[in-house]
Amino acid sequence: MCNTDPSASRSGTDELATVDHLRALLGRYPFTGRIDHDEEELQDVRRTRALLRQVWSLGRDDAAEAVNKMLRDAKALPHLVRHDSQDWHVHATEPSSPLAERIRVDAALGLLDVIQMNEMDRLRICAADDCAGLVLDLSRNGLKRFCSVRCGNRMNMIAFRERRADRE
Repeated sequence: MCNTDPSASRSGTDELATVDHLRALLGRYPFTGRIDHDEEELQDVRRTRALLRQVWSLGRDDAAEAVNKMLRDAKALPHLVRHDSQDWHVHATEPSSPLAERIRVDAALGLLDVIQMNEMDRLRICAADDCAGLVLDLSRNGLKRFCSVRCGNRMNMIAFRERRADRE
């Protein structure tokens, strides 16, 4: 969701500009519970996107403060649930909570482990020259640099052309 921002999207445009864009995103990354499909919800999700993009660039202590605020504001109470075809997993809000709040809380729960394990260096901005995509590096060696294969291939091609030009 965070890489739908114009600075990070593949298209270079805001991929959350309309309610239909949000509907398409939820088609790819489904959320259960309340979904209003209205302009107010879209704006709240866009504010959440901005907040999460900001957390990515914070130091560990500031990120912990931001995560705690997200959880506190939502009055989050983690609990195990099993529904639809999904086995036991954690929810921390009610299904009737606003979509953006559920997104914030889910992200905060994931960030808890990153902060607790002192792995903030696994949260990065894409190393491609013209991309501000967010990278969550879950690789074993922690060396992932690009937000997508597309960015990696593009930068590798640029480097290849530069090496070839230097030899000529």
